[in-house]
Amino acid sequence: MRYIQFSPDNHRRLLGLVQGNTIRSLGETTLDELLARGVDLASWGAAHHADGEEFSSASVTYLPPLARPGKLLCIGLNYADHTKESPYEQPDYPTIFPRFNSSLIGHAAPMIRPRISDSLDFEGELAVILGRGGRHIPKHRALACVAGYSIFNDGSVREYQFKSPQWTVGKNFDGTGAFGPVFVTADEVPAGGAGLKLETRLNGTVVQSANTSDMLHDVASLISIISEGITLEAGDVIVSGTPAGIGWAREPKLIMRAGDVCEVEIEGLGVLRNVVADEDVVIER
Repeated sequence: MRYIQFSPDNHRRLLGLVQGNTIRSLGETTLDELLARGVDLASWGAAHHADGEEFSSASVTYLPPLARPGKLLCIGLNYADHTKESPYEQPDYPTIFPRFNSSLIGHAAPMIRPRISDSLDFEGELAVILGRGGRHIPKHRALACVAGYSIFNDGSVREYQFKSPQWTVGKNFDGTGAFGPVFVTADEVPAGGAGLKLETRLNGTVVQSANTSDMLHDVASLISIISEGITLEAGDVIVSGTPAGIGWAREPKLIMRAGDVCEVEIEGLGVLRNVVADEDVVIER
């Protein structure tokens, strides 16, 4: 099943089932609520869509798949080629940092370049949405916790990321965390989201190209390792890391500017597309 959260009129927030270029409304419930209730999303939509209103996918406003993830945990340095282009040595343990809900935007929403820094960069990533959690989850059981997958662009304000040894501020500017457009249930994706082509394009030019199987810590390992210390819950999101090609590592640096179009495509999950806009100036395209 392929779900989206959307607004047909910029007032209502609806859950929809994607059927080609059509969205079938499932009402005002949210994926957050369904995940908290333990609903089997692989089958729930089919049983509830019959009487739903239809909308064209081109006519709606896309919202992040989850409105308020309980925890949104990002993984740094999870592709060896990206670590090589960074100023860091490859760690043995996953580099974990938080994203906050206030930074999230949906597909086709403007990604905001802040007025105080000229260092907005792209990072295409696979997002893993949990349907259940726990502590000390063994690796062999970890994938049973995954409800589905989506796409994330971990927009990073590099100047602020590197102001201190931890990266939280530079990874949490308002309007920089693009998430969506769809939530794809785990049964429609290879186990652990492995073997999927990941590609980021800036103004049509490929800037990142990798395969999710290149991750140093795979999805099952990440769930197991994180749960050693942190209780994971339904509705938590793990953003699993970005491959090489970031703009900050290039010479000259490739920094996103107002009007740039950034797209992240992951095989089987679709394309997440956002136009960059300067803070307080929204550009529509």
